[in-house]
Amino acid sequence: MKIIILTNGIKGEIMKKSLLLVVLLICIMFFAFAQGENEASNEAVTLEWWTWDADLKDINAKIISEFEAENPNVTINNTIISTTEYWTKIKIQSQQNKLPDVFCMSSGYLEEWSSLGLLYNLDPLMEGDTSLKNFYQTLLDGGKEIAGGEHYYAIPFALVTTPLFFNKDYFDAAGVEYPNSNWTWDDFTNAAKKLTVDNDGDGKTDQYGFWFYGRYAHIEPWVYANDGNLINRKTMRFEPDAKAIKALEMLVNMVKVDHSAPMPQEMSALRQQDVFPNGIAAMWVDGSWNIDNNRLTADPSMRWGIAMVPKGPDTQEPKVHGWSDFYAIAKNTKNPEMAWKFAKYVAGEGLTMDNYLAGKIPTYIPLTESEAFSDTSKQPDEISVLKDQAASPMRTSFTKGWSEWRGYGAAESLGFNGYVDAVLNGTKTFEEALEESPEVLDKVFVRYYN
Repeated sequence: MKIIILTNGIKGEIMKKSLLLVVLLICIMFFAFAQGENEASNEAVTLEWWTWDADLKDINAKIISEFEAENPNVTINNTIISTTEYWTKIKIQSQQNKLPDVFCMSSGYLEEWSSLGLLYNLDPLMEGDTSLKNFYQTLLDGGKEIAGGEHYYAIPFALVTTPLFFNKDYFDAAGVEYPNSNWTWDDFTNAAKKLTVDNDGDGKTDQYGFWFYGRYAHIEPWVYANDGNLINRKTMRFEPDAKAIKALEMLVNMVKVDHSAPMPQEMSALRQQDVFPNGIAAMWVDGSWNIDNNRLTADPSMRWGIAMVPKGPDTQEPKVHGWSDFYAIAKNTKNPEMAWKFAKYVAGEGLTMDNYLAGKIPTYIPLTESEAFSDTSKQPDEISVLKDQAASPMRTSFTKGWSEWRGYGAAESLGFNGYVDAVLNGTKTFEEALEESPEVLDKVFVRYYN
C-alpha cells in the first residue's frame, strides 16, 4: 500500500508539473500572440482620402490632425478635387486600379460603382458595430437600397432634401397665407397665380409665382409628393405612372396655362439658383443646400422661408425627394479595418457644423440634434423643416446611367431634362414628349440593365 501511495504521489507530482508546464506554455503563446497583435496594431498605415469640396481644406486638415493624434500609427493624405472635375479624375483612378482608400461617393453613382465591383462590401465591418447607432439607420438602409438592396457599400455623411422656398415679403404684399403642412396643390397653384405680378403695367411679368425647369431637383419633388414613379423598377425602364404624369401636367400648366412660371429660356441669362434670391420668383423648389446660396445672394432685407412640398392629390403617403452624400471604401484597400474606422470618423464623430453648408443635414444624429444645427439666428426661421423631411419616407430617381437618361451636368439639355424644357419652351407638346421620351431614354436603361 505504501508503494502504491508513493507511486500515486509521484504521479501526482508529475501531473502537477505537467499542468504547470502546459499553463506556462499557454501563457508564453498568449503573450507572443498579444505581442504580435500589438505590433500589428502599431504597424504604420497610410490612407488616401479624396474629397470634393475645396472650401473645406483647413477643416479637413484639422480632422486629419485629430484622427492621427488618436491613431499615432496612421497617416492620412487628403486630396481635394473640385466638384467639376471630381468624377472625371476618380474614374481614371478606378480604371488604373488606384482608387483612394476612402472617398466621397454620390447617391447618383452608388449603384453603378458597387455593381462594377469597385467598392468594399461593408457588411462584415458593420456587423456588431454598436457605434452605428449614432447614424440614421434609414439613411444607411437608403444607401443599401440605392446600391441594389443586397449589401452596404457606403456610410452617409450629409443628407440633402428639397424644400419649397418662399418669399415672405411677396406673400405678405399679396395677402397670401404662408405655405404650411396642410397646403394642397390647389393652394400652391392658386398662390402662384396671385404672386405673379406685372409691376409697371407694360404687359410683361416682373415677378413670377414660381420658378422651375426640367432639373431633377425641380421635378422629382412633385412626382414623389404624389407618390408617383418615373421608372418601372421591375423592368428598369422609363415609364412614368399616372401619379407622376399628374405632377408633370400640373407643372406644365403653370407655364403654358396659368403663366405663373416662366419658360426656362426666359431665365437663360441667370444661374438657375439665383432666380429666387434675386426676387424674380416668389417660390422655388430645389436642394436644401441652396439655403447657403440664398443667404449669400439675396438682399439682406429680403425675408424668406422654407416649407415641405405640398402633398399630391392622389396619395396619403407622400415621399420626400432626398438623398445622401456618402463615403465609400475602395475594394482594393489594403487596410479595410482602419479605412472603416476613418470613414466613420469623417462621417460623424470627427465633424462639426462647420463641415456643412447651410441646408445640408448631418447624418450623425448628435450633430443633427445639436443647437448648432437648429440655429435660427439666420434665415430661414423654419430650419426644423429639414429635420421633418429627414424623418419622412424618402425616394430618389438614381439608377445606373442616371446622369445620362435624366440629363445632368454637361448633359442637362439632353435626357428627360431636355424633354421637359422642350415642352415648357414650346418646341414639343406634352403628348409628344410623353410618347417620344421612353424610346429614347430606354436606350440608356438597356445598356445598363440589358
